[in-house]
Amino acid sequence: MAAPPQPLFGLVPAGQPLITAPSSQPTSTSFLYAIPHFVPTPANPHPKPFSHLTVFLLPGIVLPENTAAAIYIALNPAALASGAEPPNFRFLGGVGPGKESAVFKLSPSSSPSTAEGIIIGISVEDAGSVAERIQQLHPDSATGMGTGTGGAGGQPSTQVLAQRIIQNAFNFLAGFSGKVGAEGVEVVPLKAFQEWWRKFENKVRNDPTFLEREQD
Repeated sequence: MAAPPQPLFGLVPAGQPLITAPSSQPTSTSFLYAIPHFVPTPANPHPKPFSHLTVFLLPGIVLPENTAAAIYIALNPAALASGAEPPNFRFLGGVGPGKESAVFKLSPSSSPSTAEGIIIGISVEDAGSVAERIQQLHPDSATGMGTGTGGAGGQPSTQVLAQRIIQNAFNFLAGFSGKVGAEGVEVVPLKAFQEWWRKFENKVRNDPTFLEREQD
């Protein structure tokens, strides 16, 4: 039996476990992630949908040269899930060389969902095209795509520090991952994330400069 393809991206809906395995892969360069809403519990019978989504390149992943990952949200998730009509996506942003992670705010009015949740699409595309569309969305900010990662005076940039934090979390949480549901979606328990955060805070307290050094 062939081994499953290596995940390329990590998605973290606010308050939910890390997701690395796509729900489906329509082509070799496109991926769909069906992200469920919070499940009602006796303590929280009417949970609110998550409002922020973090997407990042997993540690060690390098996209093909001159490409970046374009990130979309399905505007017709119910029809897309059932196959009733062609997919209709709205561009959210992108990640790639020089911008390995991004956080997106998902407002209910602009982020259609089904009773089960939302559908996020990620497509590996030409880096120039992705950067241009990001610039159109945010004309007052630089995309960061294809730029250097060093900060002034030889100090790591904020972007590099963020990537190292993500890598530290991924390395710790990978040992706690498991699969749920019929499609075997890979998730990490929230308790494991809380344990990582506790240890990470202690490490920063004991050695505030450890993130400025290259991580193994």
